Amino acid sequence: MERNFENLRVWQEARIFVNDVYAMMQNCRDFGFRDQIQRAAVSIMNNIAEGNESGSDAKYVNFLYIAKGSCSEVRSMLFLCEDLGFCTPEKHKELYDKAQSISSSLKKLITYIENNKHSRL
Repeated sequence: MERNFENLRVWQEARIFVNDVYAMMQNCRDFGFRDQIQRAAVSIMNNIAEGNESGSDAKYVNFLYIAKGSCSEVRSMLFLCEDLGFCTPEKHKELYDKAQSISSSLKKLITYIENNKHSRL
């Protein structure tokens, strides 16, 4: 049975999250900052997808950890985003909470894969 990343709830949430980050940053004129936070957000969903089709559970888990790292990068940058006036405290909290939720879901998926090495999603 082939697994499709598009069916994973965590990938779907990451896709929505990317769109939220892009919408928040659309008027930001600090192009370096904007590029970095957007690339980190995109990295979350792309690493989920790439890992899903990597060919082994060990590789998949590695990609999921990279996605978790990208979640942390976005969360860190959200503090600067607020500090520099690129987002409101409310928007910071909303996106921070979404990134934290995605990170938690990724950890659950990692645990599932590690505990079910002989089954495929």
